[in-house]
Amino acid sequence: MKNNWWKVLAVVLLTYGFYFGLMGEVPRRNILNESIRNVYFHVSLWFATTLFLLTSAIFSIRYLRSNNLTDDIKAVEFTNVALLFGALGCATGSLWARVTWGDWWPNDPKLNSVAISMLMYFAYTVLRSSLEDEQKKARISAVYNIFAFAVFIPLIYILPRMTDSLHPGNGGNPAFGEYDMDNQMRRVFYPIIIGWMLLGTWIATLRIRVRVLNNAVND
Repeated sequence: MKNNWWKVLAVVLLTYGFYFGLMGEVPRRNILNESIRNVYFHVSLWFATTLFLLTSAIFSIRYLRSNNLTDDIKAVEFTNVALLFGALGCATGSLWARVTWGDWWPNDPKLNSVAISMLMYFAYTVLRSSLEDEQKKARISAVYNIFAFAVFIPLIYILPRMTDSLHPGNGGNPAFGEYDMDNQMRRVFYPIIIGWMLLGTWIATLRIRVRVLNNAVND
C-alpha cells in the first residue's frame, strides 16, 4: 500500500476537484457565467497533456542514448495518454467555445495550433504502425517525437501570444487574473491539475506493464 499512495492521492484529488468544480461557488463573470467552471477541467487537462508529452520526449531521448526498448515503450504510452487527455481537452474546449463564443471551433490561432499539434502526434502513431523492425521503429519515432515536442511548445504557448486571439492568455487577453480566476478557484484548480497528472501516470504505467509483459511472452 505504501507504494500506491500516489494512486490514492489521485482519486482523492480528482474527487475533490470534481465535487467542488461542479458544486462549489464560482465568481460571477459576464459572458462566462457558470461556464467558468470549465477552467477546472479544460485548462487542467491541457496542463497534464503537456507534462505527458514532455515525459514522452524525455524517454525518447533516453532511448536514443541507451537503445533500451523499454524506454521506447514508455515514450509511446505517455504519448498515447497525452492524446487521450488532449482529446478530452479539445472536447471541453469546443463545448466552452460554443457557450461563450457561439461557435464549436472558431477560426482562432490558439485553437488552430491545438488542431495542428494533435494531428502531429496522431501522425507519430501512424509512423510507428508503418514500420515493422522494432529497433528501426523505435529510433525513427524517437527522433520524430523529440522534434514534435520542440514544435508543440511554440505552437501552443508562444505563437498564439504573438497574435490577436479570443483565447485567454493570448494576444493581450489575460489569463489566470482577476477576471477568470480568484483564490477560491485556485484552491480547486491546482489540486485537480495534480490529480489529472497522477491519473495519467497511473494509466501509462499500467499500459507499460502490459506491453513489457507481452514482449516478454513473445520473446
